[in-house]
Amino acid sequence: MTIAVATDGVAAADWREAVVSAASALVDAGAAGEGYPEACVRVVEENGPYIVLTKGLALVHARPEEGGLAVGVGVTRLAAPVEFGHPDNDPVDLLLAFCTPDPDVHVGTLAALARALSGGLADRLRAAAGRDDLARELKEALPDD
Repeated sequence: MTIAVATDGVAAADWREAVVSAASALVDAGAAGEGYPEACVRVVEENGPYIVLTKGLALVHARPEEGGLAVGVGVTRLAAPVEFGHPDNDPVDLLLAFCTPDPDVHVGTLAALARALSGGLADRLRAAAGRDDLARELKEALPDD
């Protein structure tokens, strides 16, 4: 079963704070271990802002062995956008964070999120009235387990 979480109006001074906030929601929900937020920051530090997939949207994640305890997906909507250093898709106002306990599920979850995004998920999340609507939109976009 996928654990889905939503946070809204999150204040972040920079991309690191935004990533930590998004990944920490997965920790708080019990889907990821304590070290997961810092592992997600390291992904960007080591590989650059490739996680900024489209205009204003980042896909926060780390490898399953870096703290994925369950399948978890979270949406974080920032109070104000932050710069990741991406040449085309900055600034970011919406973060989708995910974690999984194993590589096969990781790929499947990533594919499900990609399908949902191509189906307009980011626009629906931006239009959501608040945290409850964010959570509902996210849950509707995820495949049933």
